[in-house]
Amino acid sequence: MAVQAVTVNLPEPLYERLARRAQKTQRTVEAELVDAVATSLPDEPDELPVDMAEAIAALHLLGDEDLWRAARQSLAAEKAAELEDLHIKRQSEGLSASDIEELATLMKEYTRIMLVRSRSAALLKQRGHDVSGLHQGHEP
Repeated sequence: MAVQAVTVNLPEPLYERLARRAQKTQRTVEAELVDAVATSLPDEPDELPVDMAEAIAALHLLGDEDLWRAARQSLAAEKAAELEDLHIKRQSEGLSASDIEELATLMKEYTRIMLVRSRSAALLKQRGHDVSGLHQGHEP
């Protein structure tokens, strides 16, 4: 893969953010910029459904505090209980057409939340934060 040199003019505040991240991670500003661009572009444009792609499209623009909030979000307790009940019902007696529809809706919401959480955690890690506590349900 050939590397092409390109000059990019960045607004001063953005450059300063990149420079601080580069210093924190002991990398070059160029390496931080390449990572920022690479992580904001999907590998394959059609890889995710549109609604899922939209859910994560602007996460890289959020500040750290908002990313932490996004990385800690979860399915509402009542929806999680309903999802679990539907899984149990599916195994024990099968699901009606309306149950299948509800399960699909809940699974889609759960998948969207998990996608946002994982993308937010990846961005926080890239910015130099320790995200190891997220999987345990607490911020480090």
